[in-house]
Amino acid sequence: MQIVKSDFFKNMGLGDIRAKIEAGERLSPDDGMRLFDCPEPLAVGALAQRVRTRLHGHKAFYVVNRHINYTNICVNGCAFCAYQREEGQPGGFVLSPDEVLTRIDASPLPPREIHIVGGCHPGLGLDYFETLLRTLRQRLPEAVLKCFTAVEIAHFARIESMTTRQVLERLRAAGLGMLPGGGAEIFAPAVRQRICPRKSTADEWLAIHEEAHGLGIKTNCTMLFGHVESRADRLDHLIRLRESQDRSHGYTCFIPLPFLTENSRLAIDNPLTGLEELRTIAVSRLMLDNIPHIKAYWVMLGVKQAQAALKFGADDFDGTVVEEKIGHEAGADSEQGLTRAELEAMIRGCGCTPVERDAFFNEI
Repeated sequence: MQIVKSDFFKNMGLGDIRAKIEAGERLSPDDGMRLFDCPEPLAVGALAQRVRTRLHGHKAFYVVNRHINYTNICVNGCAFCAYQREEGQPGGFVLSPDEVLTRIDASPLPPREIHIVGGCHPGLGLDYFETLLRTLRQRLPEAVLKCFTAVEIAHFARIESMTTRQVLERLRAAGLGMLPGGGAEIFAPAVRQRICPRKSTADEWLAIHEEAHGLGIKTNCTMLFGHVESRADRLDHLIRLRESQDRSHGYTCFIPLPFLTENSRLAIDNPLTGLEELRTIAVSRLMLDNIPHIKAYWVMLGVKQAQAALKFGADDFDGTVVEEKIGHEAGADSEQGLTRAELEAMIRGCGCTPVERDAFFNEI
């Protein structure tokens, strides 16, 4: 007897979830746990792909961008971070605004998006960052400056004895166009206490992003998974992001970041499998019904796994990048950068149509 497609999801215990998805209904936390616990990750991926196709068809987006990490000196000392150095420690660095500009000028293509993040340096005041943004705005007036995580914004506010809103307003006046979304890690307090006890709390991270949205600054959002958190912690993180988006409507893209174990001080008993990475990306697409885009971040996934993610609910392949330090010091073995031709070939290679975009997902 031939089994029809609907029986496949019913046999996997997902028949009612499939019905909700086809009706455009929001999934509950219980639905999310059932997706995480489903014995067949391909079933979860197939459901996510239905949503991805409904939203974006067979398009897969990419951007001509340039990553800049301006310093690795940081006061937070997160347990998972292989990038951080203490002030005065060998290997620590700080780029001047002119050195940042030199790197930008050396980019193979003029970037449409400049992605700038770094450590929370104890000695860099807000004037450094305002000068940096104005320098870049003058040289590349058409590029979107997607800069500084909420953790950095909170750090600037502490150094300057200002509110985070005042910091955002000053940076926006200097040219800030968007926040990149890093620093969220996992929202669960017990996990956060173990992996990043000095970093901004989940409530602070969410408040800064919602504050940015209120000022008209769009942001991305992230989740670092596959370390000491549980699936329930991942689901809680997704639900809190979904609730935040309901309130402020400013998240453009969600970026699931698999934890890289090679150079970490964290002891991981059960490292992520490739299928668990893909399952988490798929569940993210299904639970985040109000965030339009899911990124397959090839830098940390690796190119082949990022291609697979385009079949598990992701619709964005990030971009050219050119140079990235944080993920690579954590153990990423991907290329430092990709050309436009390489990105388009990889997207076509998994049956999708490459679409160049800007930072806000306007098609070029």
